[in-house]
Amino acid sequence: MKLKKLTTAILLSTLPTAGAFAAAMDRSGQSMSAFLQQGNFFEAGLSVLDPTVKGVESGTSETKRHIGDMADSYYFPSAALKLQVADKFSVGILYDQPFGAKAEYTGNNVFVSSPTDTILPQDRLDQIAKKRSQDTFDGLSAGQRVGMVLTSKGVDLSTPAGKAEYAATLAAYNNDATTQAKIDAGVKQGIDAEINKGIAQINGLLGKGNTNVEVDTQNLSLVLGYQPTENWNIYGGAVYQTVKGHVSLRGQAYSLYNGYDANIKETGGMGWLVGAAYQIPEIALKASVTYRSEIDHDVNIKENLPTLGALALLGDAAAVENIASATGKTTITTPQSVNLDFQTGIMADTVAFANVRWVNWKDFAIRPLKFGLVSEEIGGIVKRPNGFNLVEYSEDQWSVTAGVGRKFTEKWAGNVSVGWDSGAGNPVTTLGPTEGFWNVGLGAQFSPTKQTFIAGGVKYFWLGDAKAQTGAQAGGPDYVADFKDNHALAYGLKIGYRF
Repeated sequence: MKLKKLTTAILLSTLPTAGAFAAAMDRSGQSMSAFLQQGNFFEAGLSVLDPTVKGVESGTSETKRHIGDMADSYYFPSAALKLQVADKFSVGILYDQPFGAKAEYTGNNVFVSSPTDTILPQDRLDQIAKKRSQDTFDGLSAGQRVGMVLTSKGVDLSTPAGKAEYAATLAAYNNDATTQAKIDAGVKQGIDAEINKGIAQINGLLGKGNTNVEVDTQNLSLVLGYQPTENWNIYGGAVYQTVKGHVSLRGQAYSLYNGYDANIKETGGMGWLVGAAYQIPEIALKASVTYRSEIDHDVNIKENLPTLGALALLGDAAAVENIASATGKTTITTPQSVNLDFQTGIMADTVAFANVRWVNWKDFAIRPLKFGLVSEEIGGIVKRPNGFNLVEYSEDQWSVTAGVGRKFTEKWAGNVSVGWDSGAGNPVTTLGPTEGFWNVGLGAQFSPTKQTFIAGGVKYFWLGDAKAQTGAQAGGPDYVADFKDNHALAYGLKIGYRF
């Protein structure tokens, strides 16, 4: 077998579409393949994803309307430079955008604001109004009830005439059932009017527009490698990561949070990676395992919650001022991960390859400061006494890609691959309502010289069906929408140079 001539074909196992659509917010796949190339090497790539994610209102939603495509297309670049600075030492700089999200709801559904939206479901509002009305009425003395009715009729209780009318009416109230019933009815009517006025004012504070999210991260990794023998490569390094983004929640699905905005100013954090690779060049065998640490970001999230005053409606007026004045940072921790890569020659000019990736999404959550404080105040209503998160996932992600690459001529090679992703749990957040996928991919590589190549690829994704739930529903069976039969297309282009 001419396995030593597989140099260009081996590159095909890492076309830039490898991680274009994955569970939760996983994007790039965080490949280490460029660093593990022989000699000095440079590559740059660009991947584009065009998903279609549609659904219907379902579960706890009172309406069952269609939800149009809410997944926006996006692109992300990558680049790598690897230098063999000595026989046994190498250094590399890797750039990618590992995690992200981009989505926007449109149309007429529970994720888009409507003039008929209410701060809470109408039946819940009716219950609250009824209880507050009764509690307020029960807390009034006979004199207060009489005074309220007379004042509503324009009687000035500070004048002698007003005082006399008050005394006479109070006596009638205490001694005549008909008068008492009439006055009580007037008092209740006044209380109901004030409560309904307050609810209408709060409903008027609900957000306008649609639910949307955009989160971007960037990684810059400095990697040092030591090759004690021709077969082994032990490597590790530091990772600098930035994160920025914004989230806007709109529509009846988010009730009290309808109008909530969170803006995450770009901030950086440090992490690390470590790994080892083993290769036998004569048979084109290469295996590697890479661990990447989680990375903490302490960020000041600018939050806007125009409906904060609604807490007074729920009986906790003191919390409104405390939450409004609260300051502090929110910790966002991007997840740890492990990549296992393997490839080997299986016949002349042909390699088989596989990648297995694990990402610890189960321990990932975002709870902005004020969002979390409000969630703790209303947690009892939604059976979350400790509050709830803006975003969280219930399971870790596992993904597998396997395929075959073949060198056809000295300048042309191609590959075919199949992929599977477990997703990060179902139900899942409304900001990314899919659960894993299956995909198939095709790639081609053209090498105009022995030192250079241009590689391109395309993948088709069958996205997993998912039920979407808000943060207040996370951890339970409730959901607000159902997304089925969705798909995505990914395109990638990469150039490389050996020197």
